[in-house]
Amino acid sequence: MVDPAAHAAGQTVAGSHLIPAQSSPQEADAAALEAGRLLFAAECQFFFGAQKLDQLPPLAGTEIAFAGRSNVGKSSLLNALTGRNSLARTSSEPGRTRQLNFFNLGDRLTLVDMPGYGYARASKDIKADWQGMMFDYLRGRPTLRRVMLLMDARIEFKQADHDVMDLLDRAAVTFQLVLTKIDSVRPAALAQKIQETEALARSHAAAFPRMLPTSSETGEGIAELRAELASLAA
Repeated sequence: MVDPAAHAAGQTVAGSHLIPAQSSPQEADAAALEAGRLLFAAECQFFFGAQKLDQLPPLAGTEIAFAGRSNVGKSSLLNALTGRNSLARTSSEPGRTRQLNFFNLGDRLTLVDMPGYGYARASKDIKADWQGMMFDYLRGRPTLRRVMLLMDARIEFKQADHDVMDLLDRAAVTFQLVLTKIDSVRPAALAQKIQETEALARSHAAAFPRMLPTSSETGEGIAELRAELASLAA
């Protein structure tokens, strides 16, 4: 029997227990988007930079790392997510970021800006050092919940991208593909790129099945990415 008062409050009765009525997909989506908005309305501050594994901050809470090829738009995406103009520094010089940068988001989530990869002009020693450090960080950081792996929607997948996805498979770290700069791609080409990216995700054991298209310039997809990250936050 349904209690009219409980029914009016959006609940049904099972025995003596009130059970929330099942929300619609639209309500669930709206709730997720609001959770993302609230999370990223909190203060976000840089608190640590590490150039070596023995310099990493103590383990605390959930970490989400952002990785991608040099100049893929990591810094711009972090700035767009947090609604700040200079949280992460952007540069026209590829390969400039050479350390793991840690940002505290409202004491609920740590965002980690990883060094870019695939910059051909970087010296071989630097490339080997940072790629080695990335793998060791990914494999040995128990608080790391997911890697958001950014791909430039305007550019074809490079060998460096495939190498990093293979590395993430070996490290057994869940990663999620995020397309950047979709505002610079025509609709038909973007639809094709999304299909290719989804197929790429399906080919990797560690890849999260849902990919996210975004634009730091127009804000498209930013709310959805915030919602995804809020679902992982402490």
